[in-house]
Amino acid sequence: MKVGIDKLHFATSHLYVDMAELAMARQAEPDKYLIGIGQSKMAVIPPSQDVVTLAANAAAPMLTAEDVAAIDLVVVATESGIDNSKATAIYVARLLGLSKRVRTIEMKEACYAATAGLQLAADHIRVHPTKKALVIGSDIARYGLHTPGEPTQGGGAVAMLVSADPQVLALNDDSVLLSEDIMDFWRPLYHTNALVDGKYSSNIYIDYFQDVFQEYLQQQSMSITDFAALTFHLPYTKMGLKALRSVLPSASPAQQIRLLAHFENNRYFSRQVGNLYTGSLYLGVLSLLLNDANLKANDLIGLFSYGSGAEGEFYTARLQPDYQTGLDLGLPQRLARRQRVDVATYETLFKQQLQLNATDQQIETANDPHRFVLTGQLNEQRQYLDRQQS
Repeated sequence: MKVGIDKLHFATSHLYVDMAELAMARQAEPDKYLIGIGQSKMAVIPPSQDVVTLAANAAAPMLTAEDVAAIDLVVVATESGIDNSKATAIYVARLLGLSKRVRTIEMKEACYAATAGLQLAADHIRVHPTKKALVIGSDIARYGLHTPGEPTQGGGAVAMLVSADPQVLALNDDSVLLSEDIMDFWRPLYHTNALVDGKYSSNIYIDYFQDVFQEYLQQQSMSITDFAALTFHLPYTKMGLKALRSVLPSASPAQQIRLLAHFENNRYFSRQVGNLYTGSLYLGVLSLLLNDANLKANDLIGLFSYGSGAEGEFYTARLQPDYQTGLDLGLPQRLARRQRVDVATYETLFKQQLQLNATDQQIETANDPHRFVLTGQLNEQRQYLDRQQS
């Protein structure tokens, strides 16, 4: 029985800042951002969106009534959680109108946790093949204004419906994992923005990829030539390119050209959105499948998932014959319709996020076009609005 990703959908803000403009405002050469880190645009998340609304906005458009009736597991992976006790998935399940008999959990391990959720969901479906599971990676990457990590911010959510006989990708049970206690990236409870040792973290990322990829090849008696494409966690897109280049010498010149061409499709959407933390790998998968005309049924796709701190996993999936029917086909048009904001507006919105204190707060939502929005806080409880139910 095949088990895997049946549908794949993405949501982000309707706003973005141009990276060349941000570079000039920070007195940096534009190519430092455009080429050096490989980013063209960065999603600007308004205060009316958080990880709950992003997750619900990602999932709702792809779910049919049949899907809703079959879902009995919801996993939301995030490192931008809104509560130290209550799972984000509970809020999301309510907004989506899911059954009260659904299991709802939140998972955390930096940018890796959506992969843990996906593997958990796949195992669940193998035992309960008539059911479906919803896995969402939802995050808002924040390092602070005028910080070295600022150009690697962003935000959004990737929703994956997991089922038997999937339309998009059949997951193989062949993971190689690596987990160590490494202080390259962390966020103590008293910080709203992440702390990162940037160069060290980049080196660890490369080391982890080489470790799990080479171990995978050894365990499976395979070589790099067996893969149609390799996909990567993309905290910034140059990071994935560095990882790919580190193993290209083992491929023939023709294979190197093919893998690099596939990678450009892999990172196409991430260049326009920025860092998604838990959703980053899977936005890259969606980008590859929507933009790459040279893929075909049964192609073997390699996936490298990484979360600082640190945990990494390499596994594979087979592309299914009708994979396009399960994809977010409207995403390119939605990204093209986004509104560009200047740096001053971006900075204002960055500072206007819901304050982490006990006061009642109201958030302006009139300019937010999304179905699910955060309207504020009342009696220390976040207030969400579904515009289709109002």
